[in-house]
Amino acid sequence: MWAKSPPQKVPTIVQKLKKSDQRWIQIDLSQQNLIAWEGKKLVYKATISSGKPSTPTRIGIFKIQSKFKKTRMRGRGYDIANVPYAMYYQGGYAIHGAYWHKKFGTPISHGCVNLTPNKAKWLFNWANVGTTVVIQK
Repeated sequence: MWAKSPPQKVPTIVQKLKKSDQRWIQIDLSQQNLIAWEGKKLVYKATISSGKPSTPTRIGIFKIQSKFKKTRMRGRGYDIANVPYAMYYQGGYAIHGAYWHKKFGTPISHGCVNLTPNKAKWLFNWANVGTTVVIQK
């Protein structure tokens, strides 16, 4: 529902989340980082790799819809088995571990948010289905 919200609503929603005690995830595409929050308390920060310009990561407000310790991801130009700690937040878009590259801090994915496997594991164990994900430029 929030994913279709106009960009000007994002700061309002972030302020509401910071006033709550909810767990939520903030992804900053310009800085290539992810922050896990509990209300206004920063609990974890990690460098990511988001989508490259030809396959960008969508911006907006989402909720984690499903979680898989390991899954297979396929699309145009890729077919990767045993993708670790995948948390889908919209269709085929997910936050997940990436064992096949070491270019964190650089947008190189097909639209997903990549983390090192150990950082993806921490986030996977911390977040629940329904956790809010805020993706901003």
